[in-house]
Amino acid sequence: MRDIAVFSGTAHPELAAEICAHLGTPLLPTRVQRFANDCLEVQLQANCRERDVFIIQPLVPPVQENLVELLLMLDAARGASAARTTVVMPHYAYARSDKKDAPRISIGARLVADLLVTAGANRVLAMTLHSPQVHGFFSIPVDHLHALRELAAHFKQYDLSNTVVVSPDLGNAKEAAHFARILGVPVAAGAKQRFADDKVHISAVIGQVRGKDVIVLDDEIAKGSTVVELLDRLRERESGTIRVACTHGLFSDGALERLGAEPDVLEIVCTNTVPIAKEKHVPKLKVLSVAGPLAEAMRRIHNGESVSTLFEAP
Repeated sequence: MRDIAVFSGTAHPELAAEICAHLGTPLLPTRVQRFANDCLEVQLQANCRERDVFIIQPLVPPVQENLVELLLMLDAARGASAARTTVVMPHYAYARSDKKDAPRISIGARLVADLLVTAGANRVLAMTLHSPQVHGFFSIPVDHLHALRELAAHFKQYDLSNTVVVSPDLGNAKEAAHFARILGVPVAAGAKQRFADDKVHISAVIGQVRGKDVIVLDDEIAKGSTVVELLDRLRERESGTIRVACTHGLFSDGALERLGAEPDVLEIVCTNTVPIAKEKHVPKLKVLSVAGPLAEAMRRIHNGESVSTLFEAP
């Protein structure tokens, strides 16, 4: 592909390499070094002048390190006279900081969006933002993709005649309903209250789950406290088998091991928007690749073609 330059930060080079394999273009080298005073320096080690530059960097732990690295890469591309710079951000960690729900707290999603634009981003390609309003925090074009097609393709291999999709909370109910329509099954949702990062309570499950095989769908799973709480409510309502699905499998603090140890959980499905260390893997884990859809979106952006028509609901 002419006039395209793809770089990756250190957050998820495996996904970047897979995307470039789909594009048929090389992943260009980037040098990141740390000075004695702990400051980072980034050098893009290929020509950017008047090229369409894509920088692949999900905001995953260590989030602050990867964010600063991304900002420096954007600044380097702008200083190297890139014609346009697109941030390919499969996971936007600060998207969870999207509202002022307590006095004197920051709205990190908006602040980080402003920082990306200030550093030199002309466009953002993101996947499954935590809430739709985050899209509006950016003053530049955002192509917001989802992984529902990839997840649905996986689950369609099973008999879904007695299946229901369950969202752990009402905030994700619209996404779950979309997913249920793709699969052709009904949808239900939990009524959740969050008291702390790892303390939630689900008071009710809205919808019919008794005797049904369940696919629990969430946008991301971090500590897994919400899913564990939902599993208890599903058992109280005598549901059948349970499969857990999400786009972003963060799986912090032993969440994957806890979910994998649940006897009625048959499968845990996520995508590779974030890296999952091999030592974290459990037998029930299935990781789906989103490199193909991201690569196709990048190709369409580069060629000035429609992205929305490719990723709209069927």
